Amino acid sequence: MPRTRIKICGLTSRRDAMAAVGAGADAVGVVFAESPRQVGIDEAADILAQVPPFVARVGVFVDAPSEFVEAAVRGAGLSAVQFHGSETPAQCGKAPAPVIKTVRVGTEFDIEALEPFRGQASAVLLDKLDPQRHGGTGKTFSWRTIAELPEWAPTVLAGGLDPVNVGVAISMVHPFAVDVSSGVEERPGHKDAHRMAAFVAAVRAADGEGSR
Repeated sequence: MPRTRIKICGLTSRRDAMAAVGAGADAVGVVFAESPRQVGIDEAADILAQVPPFVARVGVFVDAPSEFVEAAVRGAGLSAVQFHGSETPAQCGKAPAPVIKTVRVGTEFDIEALEPFRGQASAVLLDKLDPQRHGGTGKTFSWRTIAELPEWAPTVLAGGLDPVNVGVAISMVHPFAVDVSSGVEERPGHKDAHRMAAFVAAVRAADGEGSR
């Protein structure tokens, strides 16, 4: 079974970033949009300062001006950007770093709706639809609605994942990667090192590595 990549997002301190790396995260994320986990560019640069070069650094944005995205990519050393708002395929194509485009899933999932982003986004992230919030709800959507995944881009599964349910999610959806934030926190914006380690262990067990 392919190895599922792990992204731990919503980091607000260098300590949490290094704990995420130590737990085995393949990517770490900081949030520039309005959120209990929101950080500024200088703050993000400090948080990510000691993250090793082979761990991806992702910045999360919601309908941010292109000038701000460019400044954040340069200032924080981002290797990818995650667009979590209503950004268009054209905006994704002009971004200063590879784009992970978020699609919010409700009671149905229309894979054809992703077609305009083919060639414009480098990956697709599936999160729970919430009319009031762009993300960070800590709630799952029905994974049974995902009958198939786009073949043209890696798919990241998010939305309410935690050490208890991530194994089931992987077995049902078979995503390229999983994204966790609130599911490994002791409180909003503050990660729990033990929960991060448990999350990584659950993913690896789902991949079958635990039995080798």
